[in-house]
Amino acid sequence: MNTTVIIALIVIGLFAGLLSGIMGVGGGVVMIPLMILLLGFNQHQAQGTSLAVLAVPVTFLAAYNYYGEGYVNWKYAALIAVFFVVGGFLGSKIAVNLDQKTLKRIFGGILLIISIKMLWGK
Repeated sequence: MNTTVIIALIVIGLFAGLLSGIMGVGGGVVMIPLMILLLGFNQHQAQGTSLAVLAVPVTFLAAYNYYGEGYVNWKYAALIAVFFVVGGFLGSKIAVNLDQKTLKRIFGGILLIISIKMLWGK
């Protein structure tokens, strides 16, 4: 790993962590686009690496801060997590069999729909 790559990895981690703590986003919204832009990853590589980062409890301390303020429903989080595992497994089986162009279009379309909803929705 050269210095430029190390710096890019640090920037991606810090930026994703900050946005995760501030707004609850990080993986798909921040890390994947930055890995594509800064590291030259393809869509599959970026998605797989993002999932690997999140495979360990990297956001535990951030969630604990929210919990300390009374903003975490652990029962709901646990149930979502169980089905997130199932959905993640099934989704990854689909994604690894899609070509880059289709996967990028799906990813971009989802981000666009979410953006429009957040900007102009109620």
